Amino acid sequence: EVQLVESGGGLVQAGGSLRLSCAASGFTFDRYSIGWFRQAPGKEREGVSCISVSDGNTYSADFVKGRFTISTDNAKNMLYLQMNSLKPEDTAAYYCVAAPLYRLDCSTHGSPSWSWGQGTQVTVSS
Repeated sequence: EVQLVESGGGLVQAGGSLRLSCAASGFTFDRYSIGWFRQAPGKEREGVSCISVSDGNTYSADFVKGRFTISTDNAKNMLYLQMNSLKPEDTAAYYCVAAPLYRLDCSTHGSPSWSWGQGTQVTVSS
């Protein structure tokens, strides 16, 4: 069974940084694509950044380019999202998501067929 457990969310001032972590288990890490989605109250869920573990190819939404960096530690089955220069509009619940390789489309609103973590809240104050 795929399990994804996020951590690292919290309250931060605008301009600050946070690092989200996702501990993955129950699947062969390098045969999956894995990433981060977020959902703010009253808004649709949106893809933030995704990575194909085997080849390291990444996708990041335009609104986070230059600010957020996705990475993995394949030896530990860990996914990270380093978030810098945070803005109040980054406030959302952030979800770790995984799907078999190349079946994760970060440019969409997500699919129930993918595996999702419980989420971690990020709140950015102005």
